[in-house]
Amino acid sequence: MDSEIGCLIRFYAGKPHSTGSLERIQLSGMYNVRKGKMQLPVNRWTRRQVILCGTCLIVSSVKDSMTGKMHVLPLIGGKVEEVKKHQHCLAFSSSGPQSQTYYICFDTFTEYLRWLRQVSKVASQRISSVDLSCCSLEHLPANLFYSQDLTHLNLKQNFLRQIPSLPAARGLNELQRFTKLKSLNLSNNHLGDFPLAVCNIPTLTELNVSCNALRAVPAAVGVMHNLQTFLLDGNFLQSLPAELESMHQLSYLGLSFNEFTDIPEVLEKLTAVDKLCMSGNCMETLRLQALRKMPHIKHVDLRLNVIRKLIADEVDFLQHVTQLDLRDNKLGDLDAMIFNNIEVLHCERNQLVTLRICGYFLKALYASSNELVQLDVYPIPNYLSYMDISRNRLESVPEWVCESRKLEVLDIGHNQICELPARLFCNSSLRKLLAGHNQLTRLPERLERTLVEVLDVQHNQLLELPPSLLMKADSLRFLNASANKLETLPPATLSEETSSILQELYLTNNNLTDKCVPLLTGHPHLKILHMAYNRLQSFPASKMAKLEELEEVDISGNKLKAIPTTIMNCRRMHTVIAHSNCIEVFPEVMQLPEMKCVDLSCNELSEVTLPENLPPKLQELDLTGNPRLTLDHKTLELLNNIRCFKIDQPSAGDASGAPAVWSHGYTEASGVKNKLCVAALSVNNFCDNREALYGVFDGDRNVEVPYLLQCTMSDILAEELQKTKHEEEYMVNTFIVMQRKLGTAGQKLGGAAVLCHIKHDPVDPGGSFTLTSANVGKCQTVLCRNGKPLPLSRSYSMSCEEELKRIKQHKAIITEDGKVNGVTESTRILGYTFLHPSVVPRPHVQSVTLTPQDEFFILGSKGLWDSLSIEEAVEAVRNVPDALAAAKKLCTLAQSYGCHDSISAVVVQLNVTEDSFCCCELSASGAVPPPSPGIFPSSVNMVIKDRPSDGLGVPSSSSGMASEISSEISTSEMSSEVGSTASDEPPSGALNESSPAYPSEQRCMLHAVCLSNSFQRQLSSATFSSAFSDNGLDSDDEEPIEGVFINGSRVEVEVDIHCSRAKEKERQQSLLQVPPEASDEGIVISANEDEPGLPRKADFSAVGTIGRRRANGSVAPQERSHNVIEVATDAPLRKPGGYFAAPAQPDPDDQFIIPPELEEEVKEIMKHHQEQQQQQQQPQLQQQPPQRQYPVDQLPDYYDTPL
Repeated sequence: MDSEIGCLIRFYAGKPHSTGSLERIQLSGMYNVRKGKMQLPVNRWTRRQVILCGTCLIVSSVKDSMTGKMHVLPLIGGKVEEVKKHQHCLAFSSSGPQSQTYYICFDTFTEYLRWLRQVSKVASQRISSVDLSCCSLEHLPANLFYSQDLTHLNLKQNFLRQIPSLPAARGLNELQRFTKLKSLNLSNNHLGDFPLAVCNIPTLTELNVSCNALRAVPAAVGVMHNLQTFLLDGNFLQSLPAELESMHQLSYLGLSFNEFTDIPEVLEKLTAVDKLCMSGNCMETLRLQALRKMPHIKHVDLRLNVIRKLIADEVDFLQHVTQLDLRDNKLGDLDAMIFNNIEVLHCERNQLVTLRICGYFLKALYASSNELVQLDVYPIPNYLSYMDISRNRLESVPEWVCESRKLEVLDIGHNQICELPARLFCNSSLRKLLAGHNQLTRLPERLERTLVEVLDVQHNQLLELPPSLLMKADSLRFLNASANKLETLPPATLSEETSSILQELYLTNNNLTDKCVPLLTGHPHLKILHMAYNRLQSFPASKMAKLEELEEVDISGNKLKAIPTTIMNCRRMHTVIAHSNCIEVFPEVMQLPEMKCVDLSCNELSEVTLPENLPPKLQELDLTGNPRLTLDHKTLELLNNIRCFKIDQPSAGDASGAPAVWSHGYTEASGVKNKLCVAALSVNNFCDNREALYGVFDGDRNVEVPYLLQCTMSDILAEELQKTKHEEEYMVNTFIVMQRKLGTAGQKLGGAAVLCHIKHDPVDPGGSFTLTSANVGKCQTVLCRNGKPLPLSRSYSMSCEEELKRIKQHKAIITEDGKVNGVTESTRILGYTFLHPSVVPRPHVQSVTLTPQDEFFILGSKGLWDSLSIEEAVEAVRNVPDALAAAKKLCTLAQSYGCHDSISAVVVQLNVTEDSFCCCELSASGAVPPPSPGIFPSSVNMVIKDRPSDGLGVPSSSSGMASEISSEISTSEMSSEVGSTASDEPPSGALNESSPAYPSEQRCMLHAVCLSNSFQRQLSSATFSSAFSDNGLDSDDEEPIEGVFINGSRVEVEVDIHCSRAKEKERQQSLLQVPPEASDEGIVISANEDEPGLPRKADFSAVGTIGRRRANGSVAPQERSHNVIEVATDAPLRKPGGYFAAPAQPDPDDQFIIPPELEEEVKEIMKHHQEQQQQQQQPQLQQQPPQRQYPVDQLPDYYDTPL
């Protein structure tokens, strides 16, 4: 027989039918078996065929044969026990009063374990319940019918369907064999038609056939008289059969997300149903006459329809309706006075301008996100306890609100209210008042005793708080007055004794001065204090000493020079955030036992003083942005044990000598439970070209997904750029490929993402830069152009009309919390593959051409944009010169404004000028683009020099030095999770382009001119401690790094930055060999990346400041095309004690100096190598024009090691 025909026959015929290959047979074999009690001498051991089939144990009665009588032992509810008297022996027992026992001895220990594990699973199952959900079933498995006493069967999320050709024993018609079944779940399958077999199960009380593309319900369902719950959500139903009226016990009928245009009349007969569940249908008009005929309906759910009006039809009152849900409709006005017994009303996200409600029994009112200018409730609601009317256009608080005697929570935020009535604070029941984001200029002056516990008045125009506020508010526990114009604080008491129980105080972004600090001592129970971005210059030690219960303090963005030493009195302190100040002395916070997070970035620290033992709970220490900070290797070794230690990268500034086009800073902050569920990506020299890539990823409360996205998406984008140059095409493909990789890796969760790609057309070097943004979820980008925000992203959710329409077409269920199938709020997001096609990964893509009017752009996670508007974010950081400080400010503001989620913010500052584009002479092909701004050109030389006697410190990345260089040359890819990149100033020694050395050659601003009698260079300030790399030896590997020679612990890198693009291809230089040991630690040296004809070495420069996170919190560089998902094992990690994330500083007392006896030998080696270098370069120099030659004798003082 032909082999291809044989394959086809085997494919269509399926598996061969034999006993050993049946699906229901899980284990089988010939073993020694004994039946009954072990003590009886009558029973002997005999060798028999034993089979574990489904949920039963089958033992043959004839030796070595399957033809005789078979003994069947049901195992569900039974037990399996080890028999210690016999080796490899198990006892199998069935359940019930007439249980039987079989003893089986296995030949090997492996078989013994296999049978024990498998049978234990079967025996532990409930005899009445089977869960086969999400098993990819296309038909019912045969072993399902072994036990017909099932009462609960779950078959949801499979691929079951009505297939006529399917054998009868495997089809849905066999479900009627379960005569005791009470609950059956067939939701999310591909039925297409209603399974009639379920109508013949008389005991059925609960049936779920949601999301099965059903277009009709057969009349036969009327025979299910015992049915109590009938779920038909997510289908294409437009009507119901009249036979449903015979279901007298039916108490819940789910009709949400179908195609109904009116309320079905059959509901009038279903008197046991008390809730009308018809959300997500196609109702445009609500006819109240239909509701009047259903006096048994108390709860009406009509969310997500398209209702535009209510028609009364001479209906007086609907007294039976107590809960009405009209969220997400198209109502412009709502007169709900006809519902005179209404208790709970939901009407959020409509277009309401006026609202009238009957207040007799009203308990809760939800009317946020409308356009309300008038709200009338009559009579006064004496039972109203919760009211949310935020995000409307109200100019004042309705008078009747003050008269509501049981009102506990009032949310009037995001309105246009100018004044709060004094009577509001006199309400004896009011506990929580949210009045932020209004136009309040003052609060009531004379306040009587108030019982308010939570008061939020942020984002108003308050100049002061009432003098008696804190004295009268004895119950106040939480006060947020951030983003106002406060200059003073009211006193908590007029004497030394105080009754204040205030625990949380947020005063960020005001005009408070040092005079306010003494007033804080009136709150001895204060636990959280945020006073960031005020005008504080000092914090008296005596005042800090009295705040003994303080746990978290944020005093960033002030002008503090020190943190008082009396902070030692705050023994419960766990978080100290004091970035963007002028602090010079490291505080004594490391002696506090509960300390978890310390942020002292963007200060003026010069040294760090640590105790012998760090706090045991310390998780994060941020010291970035301290340009004068130097750390000895002993301190670094101690700090190495911190999970996340951040310090500036050693960087050489702008190698080209010209202002960089872009520079960035970023920050990340943990949310609830100290879980960092966000990640950031920054690649300043993307694809070794004049490109950059930035990204922010948010996993909501999932830690793994953001990390996978961070480590993978840059590689995917690089691959897609090889296939197409069209912005939208390669961005969309990147997200789709990422989705496939998440699914392949078995990752069921998901996350939001935003990518920003800056590119320059390589064919048109004189052209402009293009910024392309792509996002899914609630991670977004905003560009500041001429001081105004320009959104580049879009948040896809239920509020988008086209997205809601698409979701309805796919018949997904949107739960009451606004999530698709109760999982995610976003309709476009990465991951969540089981929600396809309702949730898709297709991003919103937008491209803009960068102009000189573009100042910066911001990438932020969900937590940032939920707390700050794009206008506020742009305004907040527009005048912050440093990108790192700008990102820090955004994070601090979001946290002070109430964000409790993880936050990630990336600020990329732009410097696009009219002459920022290279106009240098290109090669004939024009395919080689100019170098990327702010990175190394293609020619890089390693230079060894004597270390200066004064021992320079590491320049701060936040001080303007270019840490893009770290993606090319890095002594340690550090855990600088907050870093600022690029330089804004050219070196003072830059030469004028009009120099007579090159009178006929065109020059550009990006590439400085180098005279023939001088060689301009930029030295890297990357430094090693002698313990880290003495004489080229790695502290862990003890192997010399080839090509690296250390003298005085300083490595210097010289960069040829003269502009000779047309001549670069002619220069041939060898590459420095970097062993894996060096690259694992992050020592990355790349050169001649753009020169053809040279052997290409391993390049880890794809990612700049953010690389692969290690277990100790450091960041390792990524390999090219590195994919965490596709790599089975991660790269080997460093020992916990190694230096991982910080640039080790030269220690004068511990430096490696060349011994005198080896000095002559070293000089000979250097001289010999230099002679070889001259011989290799002489032919090349002769071929070049005279004005381009560089005499080697003019460089006698360095040792050239070509990269």
